[in-house]
Amino acid sequence: QVQLVESGGGLVQAGGSLRVSCTASGRTLSLNDMAWFRQAPGKEREFVAGFEWLGVNTRYANSVKGRFTIAKVDANNTLCLQMNNLKPEDTAVYYCAARRLYDGNYAFWGQGTQVTVSS
Repeated sequence: QVQLVESGGGLVQAGGSLRVSCTASGRTLSLNDMAWFRQAPGKEREFVAGFEWLGVNTRYANSVKGRFTIAKVDANNTLCLQMNNLKPEDTAVYYCAARRLYDGNYAFWGQGTQVTVSS
């Protein structure tokens, strides 16, 4: 099937930058959309940024527009999220997700990587 593994999380000072990556393996050619979600303690998981239609369309949550940039690298097997001007409220576990053309919801998820932004 499809496996997603996140990496690159860590501790960063407010205003700083951090890049998280997601490496996909398995039947990756079947994937149509890939995205990043995040979940802060006590809060619902939310969409952050993602590619749709094999990367043709890029979407961002309003809270991260102008600060975060999503990109595919390594022959589309790696999904990166460049996070700039980080704020304490960006602190969360960041999850990589993917879905096939015929999936309604995101069907595949990574284990997440912790991003902590300090003041």
